[in-house]
Amino acid sequence: MKKLLIVVSVLLMSMVIGLSAPAAKEDIVFGETALITGVFGFAGGELHEGIVDYINYRNEQGGIRGHKIKHVFEDCGYKVDCSIATFKKLKAEHSPLFYSGDSTGFMKAVAPELKSSKNMLMSGVSYASELTNETTYPRSFIAGPSYTDQIGILLNYAAKEKPGAKIALVHSDSGFGRDPIEAAVGLIKDLGLDLVETITTKAGNVDISTDVLKLRRKKPDYVIFHGYVLTPINEFMSQMKELNMKTKFMGTYWSSSELMYMKAKEVSDGYMGVMHLNYFNMDTSPGKEWDAMKAYNAKVHPDKKVRPNFYIFGWFQTMLWAEIIERTIDAGLELTHTNLKKTLNSIKDWDTGGIASVPITIKNNSIPVGRIFRVNIAKGGYEPVSEVIVIK
Repeated sequence: MKKLLIVVSVLLMSMVIGLSAPAAKEDIVFGETALITGVFGFAGGELHEGIVDYINYRNEQGGIRGHKIKHVFEDCGYKVDCSIATFKKLKAEHSPLFYSGDSTGFMKAVAPELKSSKNMLMSGVSYASELTNETTYPRSFIAGPSYTDQIGILLNYAAKEKPGAKIALVHSDSGFGRDPIEAAVGLIKDLGLDLVETITTKAGNVDISTDVLKLRRKKPDYVIFHGYVLTPINEFMSQMKELNMKTKFMGTYWSSSELMYMKAKEVSDGYMGVMHLNYFNMDTSPGKEWDAMKAYNAKVHPDKKVRPNFYIFGWFQTMLWAEIIERTIDAGLELTHTNLKKTLNSIKDWDTGGIASVPITIKNNSIPVGRIFRVNIAKGGYEPVSEVIVIK
């Protein structure tokens, strides 16, 4: 009888312990079509590493409200057909909650299938203005200002600095390059500026000597570049400075990386770019999360003393995803695409702890805000030269 009581007691204790032990929380899956190889691999590889590092950093902190983040990805080298096939495969095998796309072409092509996917939202490298249409792209969003908003921020700065200024637009002959040009032409007129020239070139190494002569005749106060990462912007600046032109040069997000002063130091001093994030080499510490990012990079990549804005974008985008999930869980809501999108749209004046250079507010699938940063070669990088500029 005594042995029977002992056995029963042990069984009861086991049941109590079993009932009180918390059930393991399911992993939350983040998917990615990575851009590690191909023509933009030098930028996409950094962005991918920013995603990986944030996920590992966050998991070391306990995940998202106890949920570990699982990261699934494949590299497609900027090939849309591969990206679509990868998306279908990762969706079927892992059901990601968020997905990072590797191009505008992919994000547009996959939109119908994304719309019918279970509880998934998507952002990525594209800042295409079309993606701000919430009716056409209800599951997509841009983790920054659209291309149209980026040029709008630059033009608003130019109009304030020099009312009535002469503007020249130089863009690549691609969907990326053409995206904001029509809107920019209208805004130039609205701001009382003078559009004196619009030039279209191929991206990369091209002969721009004839185009430089056009600009020499028109004497623009500002040239705004869009649709490039570096070349031929550096060539334009070099040739125009050789002609002693006093033009100021500006560029949109992907043309405003650290590559501009690292690869074109002799001509990039004074170049201005639009950015909603901070730069890695800034002298002062913008905040707690910024310090955490830099400390984590130093721990896992001790050889990488400087990271370009592509890396910071990858970290920021993934941090934004985590914030959306965390707020949705805290509100007691299920992690459905409807609830996640509702949470996304409710984000207003979010302080990212220094990762972003501006308070983050979501509007029309995007973050229509930024600041102007200028290259200061003497200081070895970009420095902010404007207050926050909001596109309304």
